[in-house]
This record gives sequence, C-alpha cells and structure tokens, in this order.
Amino acid sequence: MSFASDVIELTREGAVATLWLNRVDARNALGTAFWADLPRATAVLAADPQVRAVVIAPRGGHFTVGLDLKELGASLTGGGARGSAAARARGRLESVRRMQQAISSVAELPVPVIAAVSGYCLGGGVDLITACDIRVAAPDAVFSVRETRMAIVADLGTLQRLPRIVGPGHAAELAFTGQDIDAERAAAIGLVNRVVGPAADDAIAAAHDLAATIAANSPWAVRGTKAVLRANDGRSIDEGLDFVARWNALFLENDDLVEALGAFLERRPPNFTGR
Repeated sequence: MSFASDVIELTREGAVATLWLNRVDARNALGTAFWADLPRATAVLAADPQVRAVVIAPRGGHFTVGLDLKELGASLTGGGARGSAAARARGRLESVRRMQQAISSVAELPVPVIAAVSGYCLGGGVDLITACDIRVAAPDAVFSVRETRMAIVADLGTLQRLPRIVGPGHAAELAFTGQDIDAERAAAIGLVNRVVGPAADDAIAAAHDLAATIAANSPWAVRGTKAVLRANDGRSIDEGLDFVARWNALFLENDDLVEALGAFLERRPPNFTGR
C-alpha cells in the first residue's frame, strides 16, 4: 500500500487497513496537510481490492483536537485575504467544499469504516467519526461539537450526519451548547457503539477485532450491505426494498454464495474470496 503523508499513515494487516492520524506533536490537529491528504488516502484504500474493512485510529493519546486554528484561523476570518468581498466569499466556499468532500470520502468508502477514539475528539473530529460506520471509544475519550463556542456553524457534516446517529434532540443539545461529553455519555446516546478500556490501545485493538470479524464475511455481502444502508437515506421503505432487490438481482450470483452454501453443508468455516 503505497502512500506518503506527513500527517496520515496507512497500514494493512490481511484484509484490515488502518488509517492512522499521525500528527502527534499537535495532538492530531487537522491542518492543511490533513485536508489535502485525507481524500488521497481514501482513494488508495478504495482502489485496493484486498481491503475489506478500515479502522481510523490516532497515533498518540488524542484522536484529534479538531481544526488547526493556528494554521487555518486567518483563512476563517479573512485575515490577509485579497480581492473583493465576493471573491473572498467564493474562496471560503471553495475551501469549505474541499474539506466537506475530504470527510465525505470516508463515508463513501465501499467497505465498513470503524473509528477508534481516545482522548480528545473535538470539532472536526466529530465530523470525521460521524462519517464512519461504527465508533469504538476508550474510557478517556472526550467529544464536543465545539464550533458554536468558536462562533462557527459546523459545516463539514456533523449537523447532517449526527442527528441520524444520536437523534435530533441529542444532536441539537451537543451542537447548541458546544459542551464536552465523556465516553459514558457518548455510549448512552449512541454516538459510540461501545467503550473499551482501560487504555487507548484496548479500544484500538477492539476496533481491529471488529474489523477482522467483518472482513471474514463475504466482501460481496458486506459491500452490498453498506451500499443498501447508505441508499436508504432519503428513500421510503418501499424505495429501499426496491433498491436492495435490484442489488441482489445483479450481484447475488457469485462464488461467495456457492462457498457459503458448501461450507454450511460440509460444516466448515467458509473461505470467502470476493469473486
């Protein structure tokens, strides 16, 4: 898996790839390099047929403290920008669109993505984990939709994805107040699937174990299930049923199904190939 970045590291063990947030000296603050490199990293993952599941995890103790305000602050306020107000507004819009697409590239990966969260997960970190399919937290994890406390409207996906995960009431409370919540509260409202500890490495190990369990299933079935779950957004139940019927009509006839039936009859574990 060839990928070079100063702030993101990609590794793969078997069918499970890990996207490491690797800017430890800045507590994984999300700066210019991250926003440029994240869609590059997801493109590499999406193009690798060996990858069946992805874990996003931090190097160091903190998932991320959010946007690098020291680096990006001037662009947020317009400081040092040239041109008319309209030109500056267009520049801000283009910048936000690029960052939105970087986060969306995670949601658009065809395989399941699991976030392993420890320490701070603030602001843009919540944007990132809500683009994942599953979230596992260490006991020391702290979450915050921090933007309102910084006089910003969250614009990278949290306000769109978070209500679908925790419900509109909890999402509104987190977004309006900007307050921190701990891992226990995050689990209680459904922001994270489980809390695993006591150490951050325990949560990362649990995420990898879960990814390995997923990767052992048929790639056809797992990718299809993710596609159907995503397709349900904005569709009625009948429309969703039609989508999955068409999906199975196209893809049900594959070698993995034959292998699954053979393994069942022979009472042995299946060996899925994704063919």
